[in-house]
Amino acid sequence: MHTVRLVKPSMEYRESYLSFYDDWISSGEDIVPWVVEKDPSDFTAMLESLYSEDSEEKLTNPHWVPHSTYWLMNEDNLLVGAANIRHRLNLKLMNSGGHIGYGIRPSYRRKGYASALLAQTLQITKIIGLDKVLLVCDKDNIGSEKTILKHGGVFESEFVMEDGNIIKRFWIG
Repeated sequence: MHTVRLVKPSMEYRESYLSFYDDWISSGEDIVPWVVEKDPSDFTAMLESLYSEDSEEKLTNPHWVPHSTYWLMNEDNLLVGAANIRHRLNLKLMNSGGHIGYGIRPSYRRKGYASALLAQTLQITKIIGLDKVLLVCDKDNIGSEKTILKHGGVFESEFVMEDGNIIKRFWIG
């Protein structure tokens, strides 16, 4: 198994993050989790935005929830994944977003990184006091579903998005 670690976003990982971001952009795929979509050209501003909503006190929009972002670094100190933990759920997250959004850079998939990322992220959810965690994936995302099931996910239901996309919902804990 890989020797990986979760880190809080910081300027120290700028070059590795830009490589991670470029990998997503060049793949043409939807970027997951949503925080990776933030434009990193002003890296300092991007970092500030990641920390700007990490507690209830910092929220400026009553419809948002506090969330924390972590980056997964591999044994070569390369950023290979990202996770975004929502500290609580609103209706949208309850239906189709879940407590954890995570993604592995396209060129590093099918190497066990998603499982390592989810395992470490679940440890953090326990630390912040989440006893049960909702995870979701697109119905056709077999890899993500297998990762969720491997970590104790129990299927609850499907949710149909307005665009017709079907989301599978799983609880862990």
